[in-house]
Amino acid sequence: MDTERMHDHDIEKNPENPEKHNNVESHQLQPQPELQRRLKSRHLQMIAMGGAIGTGLFIGSGSSIATAGPVGALIAFTFIGSIVYSVMIALGEVATYLPIAGAFATYATRLVDPSLGFAMGWIYWFSWASTFALELTATGLIIQYWDDTIPMAIFIAVFWVVIIILNMFPVSCYGEVEFWLSSIKIITVVGFMIFAICINAGVGREGYLGFRYWVHPGPFRAYLLEDPGQDALAKFIGFWAILIKAGFSYQGTELVGIAAGETENPRKNIPSAIRKTFFRIVFFFVFTIFFVGIVVPSNDDRLISDDTNADASPFVIAAKRAGVNVLPSIINAVLLTVVLSAANSNVYSGSRILVGLAHEGFAPLFFMKTTKHGVPYGSVGFTALFGLLGFLNVSNAGATVFNWLMQIAGLAGFITWASLNICHLAFMKALAAQGISRDSLPYKATWQPFFSWYGLFFNILIIITQGFTAFIPKFSVTDFFINYLSLMLFAVLYLGHKIAYRPKFVRPAEADIDTGRCAE
Repeated sequence: MDTERMHDHDIEKNPENPEKHNNVESHQLQPQPELQRRLKSRHLQMIAMGGAIGTGLFIGSGSSIATAGPVGALIAFTFIGSIVYSVMIALGEVATYLPIAGAFATYATRLVDPSLGFAMGWIYWFSWASTFALELTATGLIIQYWDDTIPMAIFIAVFWVVIIILNMFPVSCYGEVEFWLSSIKIITVVGFMIFAICINAGVGREGYLGFRYWVHPGPFRAYLLEDPGQDALAKFIGFWAILIKAGFSYQGTELVGIAAGETENPRKNIPSAIRKTFFRIVFFFVFTIFFVGIVVPSNDDRLISDDTNADASPFVIAAKRAGVNVLPSIINAVLLTVVLSAANSNVYSGSRILVGLAHEGFAPLFFMKTTKHGVPYGSVGFTALFGLLGFLNVSNAGATVFNWLMQIAGLAGFITWASLNICHLAFMKALAAQGISRDSLPYKATWQPFFSWYGLFFNILIIITQGFTAFIPKFSVTDFFINYLSLMLFAVLYLGHKIAYRPKFVRPAEADIDTGRCAE
């Protein structure tokens, strides 16, 4: 639909709202990003499946069990999984109808409030850009597992160049790389589950385990409070303390929405990927936590190791307890592919968010320029520059700054999820106000709007309460600012844009749900 036809269409549809025409026309007059739909169904399926399987699951799951106990961790991952599912089906409904570049910032801008789109887009971009630096650092630590005499800075530099080169190829190349790297991750997780079943049945040197570790040291663990009279409260604190860790493990699941603007036949492929989210959450996250909890006791000191290589992985700890000594090097090699996959996705998703920000006028238009193969080279290059922050971790002083950046990245995921729930609720109101039935949508989410309200409530609750450990056992100013720095930055971005530009909240009847709409 060209600009003139869009003009006629909107005047006929809303003759009393000329402002809506102006908004739509402004979208049309801005130079459109020239991203190309080259991601095939199998690429999208594997991005959706393997996008969230990373170091959070392979390494971070161990500390979760050490903090909350096997049952506490299982409940926490199941609970966060339900929140993630509410976000994913909400995102699926909007992304299938509007499969556009830079989806998240654009959805918030069109459906809710331009200031929300600005703040959400920039903090989400920053989370991916800074996480890229972390992943590059992790590559050095993982390789040093085999030879710690080689300087970490060499690997940071080498893999920084490799990831940039990969992201300068057409998006189909990104999809292909993710397809194979995600396949390795999935095979490893499935292999561990089979291994855990065998170990639990008595194959290892410890004999038959059953649910021994659920009895001793117990299903839950007390955390922070040492008074025996507060045991029940201490166990609940342990459960609540790992919700943010569980959330970190799930982050990346929403990459399907980022890839929507470059997916072939989005009406068919996006709903297919979204519908399988529930089974992926249960199989790859909940089952993994369950099996780790029955083969590794929560009081094993190695679970809370500061290592980021294979030694800290509960998969390896389980193998060592069973007497299988060949597994650590294999797991370490898998961890290297996990980290490279994550780094590749960091630059991809960060660059596409920049495209969306530029399209909405929140970033320089340079970020929308693409190669003839549809690669936004300016956005890729700018996002990749933040990978150089990885060199901060080489020095002790820089490591402190780096941890602050990572805290911003972690909480940004929950802020994004809450914003996506808000966008979906606004989308439903816009459909109703403009006389469009949800039954006509390419993908209709279940249990709505109740499920989106459920996700929004608990996302906000976790955002507000996730830093409670700064108050226990006594208040720590440093911990408080580290835990809430991301929320403060989001508030500054939102209020700063609102004060500077004074945009109005979008009325449902005037929301632009036509530009970029999926063709019949």
